[in-house]
Amino acid sequence: MSIATLTDLADKAACPRVVVKIGSALLVGADGQPRRAWLSEMAGEIAAMRARGQQVVVVSSGAIALGAAKLGLEKGGRGSLPDAQAAASVGQIALAGLWSDLLGAHGLTAAQLLLTLEDLEDRRRYLNASSTIARLLDAGAVPVVNENDSVATEEIRFGDNDRLAARVAQAAGADAVLLLSDIDGLYDRHPSEDGAQRVPVVQGIDQRIRAMASSASSSGMGSGGMVSKLQAAEIAERAGIALAIINGTYERPIARALVEGTGTIFLPKRRDGARKAWLGGRMRLKGTLVVDAGCVAALRKGNSLLAAGVLSVEGKFSRGDAVSVCAEDGTPVANGLAEYDAAECTALCGTRREEQEAVLGYAPRPAVIHRDHMVLL
Repeated sequence: MSIATLTDLADKAACPRVVVKIGSALLVGADGQPRRAWLSEMAGEIAAMRARGQQVVVVSSGAIALGAAKLGLEKGGRGSLPDAQAAASVGQIALAGLWSDLLGAHGLTAAQLLLTLEDLEDRRRYLNASSTIARLLDAGAVPVVNENDSVATEEIRFGDNDRLAARVAQAAGADAVLLLSDIDGLYDRHPSEDGAQRVPVVQGIDQRIRAMASSASSSGMGSGGMVSKLQAAEIAERAGIALAIINGTYERPIARALVEGTGTIFLPKRRDGARKAWLGGRMRLKGTLVVDAGCVAALRKGNSLLAAGVLSVEGKFSRGDAVSVCAEDGTPVANGLAEYDAAECTALCGTRREEQEAVLGYAPRPAVIHRDHMVLL
């Protein structure tokens, strides 16, 4: 049984494993203190999902906001990177204790998992995280995941928990992601405009859907917006995972949204294999290969990327690093693992196989990116 509507997310058969993402503005009040009454209801909803036989992973923001209040830091702890790291260090303890108490009241065991971008971008570390989540779920625990902002820097962080939730869903082998927001879902234009209409179902994200998004976050506390939510939906889509945006500002928001059908659900059109889904969802790429139109057509037919179609190379990368493949107009075509470093790729631009040994000084590899290590976007 597959997911077709929002209400299917409450069906154990259609959705046995779900990731629930909760943002800072829902978890922490304007005074920097936890919204305990709302959170207690949310813990009850998680318990109800567990009682239906569903496994639940929580992706919870809030560490920086909680820590900033305890330390008396300005701008909610986001005034500087050191402030954010210090606030997160204090807030992570408070956040873990909060979830432990709330879920414990329902007889559930909370488990803390702190991840950085590199934990999910490096294949070995990604598999380790996946294994840990699987074991916790099998043991009956509720993993509570957050970005490890105490050590993350601007270069190695997700920056928002929407995309983190989608990547965690991939690692967890989840069937769906629920993003709790401050809005009922995706609208066909900014919801403040007259005539704005909520889009209840999206079957595949394209340029028309992207044009509907606004990057603004009305709370001022979180770091996401509708753009980040669409990016999360695209990451989930590649792994065959449904993603829903619902309004979390109500009491027991999940029950409300699933019963009334208020929200937006993104249904995947594809299901890449585990490795290709991981590759397609990567956020940090080390370089870019710009290719000609003939090469783009060949890639879309399932061929490997050959040096003859490469026009230029951008960035510094080594063999095995993830790189982007773009058309001449800048349109992303694929992500893949490079068979050569950046300097070798530059030297090989436009060359045919019979010319490459003279350029490299050794026998060339079959492709610049092999089709088995590439995913089309």
